Amino acid sequence: MSEPKSKNITWHGTNVEKAEREQALNARGCVLWLTGLSGSGKSTIAYRVEQLLLERGKFAYVLDGDNIRYGLNKDLGFSPADRTENIRRIGEVAKLFADACAVTSTAFISPYRADRDQVRAICPAGTFIEVYVDTPIEECEKRDPKGLYKKARAGLIPEFTGVSAPYEAPENPEIVLKTAGRSVDECAAELLNYLIDKGFVTAG
Repeated sequence: MSEPKSKNITWHGTNVEKAEREQALNARGCVLWLTGLSGSGKSTIAYRVEQLLLERGKFAYVLDGDNIRYGLNKDLGFSPADRTENIRRIGEVAKLFADACAVTSTAFISPYRADRDQVRAICPAGTFIEVYVDTPIEECEKRDPKGLYKKARAGLIPEFTGVSAPYEAPENPEIVLKTAGRSVDECAAELLNYLIDKGFVTAG
């Protein structure tokens, strides 16, 4: 893991201990890292989970791949190096959100295993939850909500994951969501139940 370029900086802690923050907010933060092919259902599931959590009065937020590229990462393209930097930056942001006790869902293709592992490494133990949204590419192409696969097959989009760029599926994810033939609510409920089982969300 690289060190900051500047050497004249110091990490500042807060006056509030993590346990105090959790008690005050009645919440525990974590990072739900949804990874999968374009069109697999990552964003749709993440936003549904966010809605379910907010209905329970929980602090939740979604960091979506496209949205992040409008601002924070608008200087990045889709080369392997830019993809790695994209995930590095959002990993740091997600870690901060989780530290603030938010159940933070991220919806990024994040095709490289090493990049996802790097985010796991910077998160406190047990707070990084890798969610493999396992949808066959044939199903993703049928959905193709943005028409991206059609453009990629026509050679109009270079370095498109699953077509002209690789996707390295997780080897040991915390959860595998198989979306084919299942509803959004079914997939979201599975994630919510995981959070309940692990104590990030109270039952009921």
